[in-house]
Amino acid sequence: MMTGHKRRKPPAYNLDPGTDPSEAIVYQLRVKGHLGSQWTDWFEGLTVTLEDNGDTLLTGPVVDQAALHGLIRKVRDLGMPLVSVVQQR
Repeated sequence: MMTGHKRRKPPAYNLDPGTDPSEAIVYQLRVKGHLGSQWTDWFEGLTVTLEDNGDTLLTGPVVDQAALHGLIRKVRDLGMPLVSVVQQR
């Protein structure tokens, strides 16, 4: 055990200085496979679009990086491959 060592809080990063951190950013998550309509509520606030190529797009506002990571964990928990995550401009 280290004595006298204070744990420092990591700095908050705003990767895009042109954005207001209090505003949600729209993201699009693409997963391989089609989600059934029963999963729409689980991804609350996101639009679920089934594409002809078999992918599903989850699109909508994400308030911060913690929420984004939460969405990615939900995709992982479904066992569906995550194809891409894109920040919409």
